[in-house]
Amino acid sequence: MSFSNLGLSEKVLAAVAATGYTNPTPIQEQAIPHVLARKDVLGIAQTGTGKTAAFVLPMLTILEKGRARARMPRTLILEPTRELAAQVKENFDRYGAGQKLNVALLIGGVSFGDQDAKLMRGVDVLIATPGRLLDHTERGGLLLTGVELLVIDEADRMLDMGFIPDIERICKLVPFTRQTLFFTATMPPEIRRITEAFLHNPQKVEVSRPATTAVTVTQAQVPAGREAHEKRELLRRLLREAKDLKNAIIFCNRKREVAIVHKSLQKHGFSVGALHGDMDQPARMAALDQFRKGELPLLVASDVAARGLDIPEVSHVFNFDVPHHADDYVHRIGRTGRAGRTGTAISIVTPLDQKSMAAIEKLIGQSIPRAEGDYEVHAEAGDAAERPREQRGREQRGRERSRGGRGKPQRGERRGHDRERSHEPREARGEARHSSETRPPAEAKPAREARPPREARPSSEPRHGGRPQANNSHVPSIGRPEPRRQREADTEPGDHSHLPAFLLRPVRSSPAGA
Repeated sequence: MSFSNLGLSEKVLAAVAATGYTNPTPIQEQAIPHVLARKDVLGIAQTGTGKTAAFVLPMLTILEKGRARARMPRTLILEPTRELAAQVKENFDRYGAGQKLNVALLIGGVSFGDQDAKLMRGVDVLIATPGRLLDHTERGGLLLTGVELLVIDEADRMLDMGFIPDIERICKLVPFTRQTLFFTATMPPEIRRITEAFLHNPQKVEVSRPATTAVTVTQAQVPAGREAHEKRELLRRLLREAKDLKNAIIFCNRKREVAIVHKSLQKHGFSVGALHGDMDQPARMAALDQFRKGELPLLVASDVAARGLDIPEVSHVFNFDVPHHADDYVHRIGRTGRAGRTGTAISIVTPLDQKSMAAIEKLIGQSIPRAEGDYEVHAEAGDAAERPREQRGREQRGRERSRGGRGKPQRGERRGHDRERSHEPREARGEARHSSETRPPAEAKPAREARPPREARPSSEPRHGGRPQANNSHVPSIGRPEPRRQREADTEPGDHSHLPAFLLRPVRSSPAGA
C-alpha cells in the first residue's frame, strides 16, 4: 500500500514524495485512517517504526481547514523531553512546508517573552513539554479550551519521568469532546489506567509485541570488572575494534558518569560529545546537531537521548551502564537499526549487573549472547590519574580492608625482624623463649623519693607581719584529708579548730566617719 491510499491531502502527499518515502510503515498504515476518521487511537509499536509521522501527516490534513485564535491553540502535542519536542517540530516544518501553519514550541531553556509573542499571533500546532505548558497556563497566557486534537507521545517515558500527574491536569483543561492520540512503546499498568480514563472507545493499533527489540539489531554483552576504570578501558577497546563503526551513542545511567566518560574519551584522542539533562538547551541542541551531521562520531548521553530521537544512521549503541529498568534497554538499542538498517548494540556487564540483565532478557523474551573474544583488560598508564579523587579513595580503602587494615599487622603478624623470625621452626622459637626466661632481669630503677612534708608554720607566729592566726596545728598540711563524718565526730561543741584559718580571723571594724 502507498500513501495515496490512506486519504491524505494532495499537499501532504506532495511533501511526502519530496522526502523520498513511497510506502508507509505498518504503524502509519493502520493509524492514519483512524486519525482522519476523528477517532481516538491507542498506538503501541517499538521505537523506530515511524510513530511520529503516523500522527503528523493526518494532523496536517485536518489543519488545512480552519484558523487559529490568539492564545488558543487548535492542536496540542505533549512530549517528555525538549529534544523530542524539537524533533516533532522539524517533522511539521518538513511535511508542512506548503501550508501556512503556525507551529509553536514551548520548552524549557527559552524565555517566556518569545513564547508569549508566538501564542499571541495564534497557534495551529502547539508542541510542549508538560512543565512549561502548565507554567504558561498558570500565568494566564494560554487557554486550552480550543484544543480539538490532543497527542500524548512516548507515554511510557512520561511515566518514568514523573509526568503522569501533569498529564492528568492537562487532560482536565482541554475539552471533553477532543480527539486523543496516545502512542507508547510499552504498556505498564499505570499507562493502561491512563488510557482507560482519557480515551473514548479507542482504536488499538499494535504492530509489535510491547517491549520487543528490532530484528535488525545484533545484541551482545561483554563481561567487565567492578572498577570503573576497567569499564572505561574496555569501552575504548570496543570502540577501536568495532567493525563498520560509523557513529555510536554511549549510554550512561547518571549525568555525573556521562561527564566522566566524556572526559576520558577526549583524553584518549576520541572525537566525542556529551548530552544530559543538566546542560543548557543551546549546548544540548548543538551537541545533537553535530552528531547528526557527522562532525562528532561519538555521543555520550544519559537516557535523555534514549527515547524517540530520529537519527537513522546510528551504527552502534554501547551501554556503558546497564539500565536499571528493563524498558530503557529497549529504547536505548532502538537508536540503531532504524528504518530497516542493521545495527549493533553492546552492553558492558559487571558482576553487579547480572540481576538487571536477567530482567532485560525476561522482558525481551530472548537471551543476549556474550561477545566473542578475550576482553580481559588492564588499566593503561595514566588511567588511574583521571579517576575522581573520591573513587580512588574508595578503591584504596577497599584494598586496605582486603589486607586487614591500613598498615596494621594482622593477628599473629609482627613487625621488623620478628616477622622474619615467625618463619623459624617452632623448636627454635621455643629455645629462644626459654633462654629469655633464664636471663637475669634488668636492674630496676630506684623509686622516686618522697618529698619530705613541709613544716607547718606555728599558729602564733605572725604571717608577713600580720595578725596572729588560730591554732590549726592538728590539721595535717599534706596527705589525704579525713572524712567529713570523722572530723565532725572528733570535734567538741564550741570547738572551731576544724575550720580554715581565714574564717577565724577577727573582723576589723572601720573607724567612724571613714
